[in-house]
Amino acid sequence: MSPWQEFVAAHSEGGVLDGVVARTLPFGAFVEVAPGVHGLLVTDRVPETGSRVTVRIDAIDVERRRFSLVEA
Repeated sequence: MSPWQEFVAAHSEGGVLDGVVARTLPFGAFVEVAPGVHGLLVTDRVPETGSRVTVRIDAIDVERRRFSLVEA
C-alpha cells in the first residue's frame, strides 16, 4: 500500500494531526503529516519551513489525491 493509501485509510476529515512545514507559499504551506504525505494548509499566517504545526484535516479528495488542512 502506498503512503497516500495508508494515510486515507487511517484518517478522515476533521482529524487533528501534527506535521512539519515542508514548503511555504504566499497563501500557505505544504505540511508533511506522514512520511511522503503532504497536505495544503491555507493561511494568512504562513509558518516557517521546518516548523512543527498542529492541523485539522478540512477535506480529502481521494480521486485527485489531495487534502486540505486548516489550523487546529
